Amino acid sequence: MNRTQATRRSFLTAALAAPLTASALASCGSSGPGGSADGASMWILTGQPGEGIRTAAVEAFNEANPDSTIALSAFQNDAYKSKIRTAIGAGQAPTILPSWGGGGLRDYVRNGKVEDLTGFFTENAALKDRLFASAFAAATVDGKIYAFPCEAVTPIVLYHNKTLFEQVGAQPPTTWDELMALVPVFNDAGIAPFSLGGQSRWTNMMWLEYLYDRIGGAELFQSIYDGQPGAWSQPASLDALTKVQDLVRADGFVDGFASIAADSNADQALLYTGKAAMMLHGAWTYGSMKEAGGDFVTGGHLGYTTFPVVTGGKGDPTATVGNPSGYYAVSASASEEAKATAQKFFSDTLVGEATTKAWIESGSVPIVIGADEQFGGSEDADWLQFVYDLASGAATFQQSWDQALAPAAADALLENIEALFNLTVTPQQFADAMNATTGS
Repeated sequence: MNRTQATRRSFLTAALAAPLTASALASCGSSGPGGSADGASMWILTGQPGEGIRTAAVEAFNEANPDSTIALSAFQNDAYKSKIRTAIGAGQAPTILPSWGGGGLRDYVRNGKVEDLTGFFTENAALKDRLFASAFAAATVDGKIYAFPCEAVTPIVLYHNKTLFEQVGAQPPTTWDELMALVPVFNDAGIAPFSLGGQSRWTNMMWLEYLYDRIGGAELFQSIYDGQPGAWSQPASLDALTKVQDLVRADGFVDGFASIAADSNADQALLYTGKAAMMLHGAWTYGSMKEAGGDFVTGGHLGYTTFPVVTGGKGDPTATVGNPSGYYAVSASASEEAKATAQKFFSDTLVGEATTKAWIESGSVPIVIGADEQFGGSEDADWLQFVYDLASGAATFQQSWDQALAPAAADALLENIEALFNLTVTPQQFADAMNATTGS
């Protein structure tokens, strides 16, 4: 699998490309933005290997169900985001549509745009039980399920360069205090403690996601997600914000981190070239480091572990953050016939054996319980098992904040995180600014 340019946002696809032409859409069999009037339609996101796996799944379903086929259209990431808003507003959404869950899904739900799938999962309890329980949180709004979790899981992982740790005689940190104690050790050796692509801003966010969870537990972000007044300025929140700035002031990050872009994979290169000892990043970076890092991965120089605990914190040490899975929702405006076809596709094919095998062969960890039984033949079996265990055993799996929050709040979050890491705002100023996004 080629993941040199993979990013968190391309967990579902490759980003930043032009939309398909009208002729390309027509060739997929659609008769408009949402497909045919009565038949089922599905929009998928492009970018390999995901696009090929998704296309193969739909083709296999259509071959097995010639009387209830799905018309398929593919879109690049940014084009999809624009077109789906237009299509939903015009009542021409596809029957099955990709969703990132979280805040965007919640907006769809509250505007009556997507189907309640709670009954479907009740009737298909065995199917639900095959999927990671932690993947359902981002698909759930007000206690009901509105999207089908599927595809692969990508948690945030603490990577380290084993060679550099051996050089200074250290072990990976298991607590925040140990992490902070390693900062001067590596700085004194002329090695940046942590790589960070701070220009991208969402990379900074991963630090806060884990610290909020480790200090305040899952309840802390839930109070923010629920719009609780003053949630961002709770003591646990201010503690997490302070700890991040403590790390910045201690020179925990590579010099010039604010000008390093994650999309160019420059942050990964600092780790595998020995210029930085550690990196907090998504599981998707494993493949690109394996491809671009020489023998860094294949030679056994890459180490990985979970994020450290914070002494006295309320968080469960098994909790993780990142992308719990991919998600597909069903348009509420689709015909009953189309909705039935969508549900049959979900139950028969979307997380079926062939699709699950294809995700594993691509180097990904599907959210299917027992999928690890197929890891044995992979040269990355240890890595795949680590990710599988981390995700399947997580007490909670917090979705990335800029996906979990409503779009306006997510934009404000990224702006304020940049200021927080650049030390141009205090923790309290950060909290006040974010409280303002919820009107508190």
